[in-house]
Amino acid sequence: MSTNGEKESPAHRGGAAFLLSQLGAHAAQRFADRVAELDLTPAQAGLLRMLAQAPGRSQRELADMLGMPPSRFVPFADGMQERGLIERRRNPDDRRVYALSLTDKGMELLARLGTVARAHEEQVCQALTPDERGQLIGLLRRIADQQQLTPGVHVGYRRLRSG
Repeated sequence: MSTNGEKESPAHRGGAAFLLSQLGAHAAQRFADRVAELDLTPAQAGLLRMLAQAPGRSQRELADMLGMPPSRFVPFADGMQERGLIERRRNPDDRRVYALSLTDKGMELLARLGTVARAHEEQVCQALTPDERGQLIGLLRRIADQQQLTPGVHVGYRRLRSG
């Protein structure tokens, strides 16, 4: 409502798509700020989480899951390996393929990342009750499914630069 008692038009405050975009951009930036304190980018945080859920996947599989060209994924993974967070091992069934997994250092960082992610979730959703948060998550999942988005994969990976 406006301060003079008149109703604001829906266009003034934005529709659902605008609000999702506005909140998404805000939440993404806040998350980037938080993980930067761990010396991570959001994309690196995502790869750590993905490898914890599906260790031993090939670089090609991971690139495909992320919607990232393999030519960008390889140097991206190189940087994570140089930091000692992930390791590549030859696949015993196909020695041309590398399987990626987290190192102990990567697992330790993932645990710290989990703490940061939970704090981020709490901060972003602090205006909602637990029931409202559950309802919102359900509605957003339904929209994401209808839009054929890959669960757990941010579309920002498609634009990820190797440098």
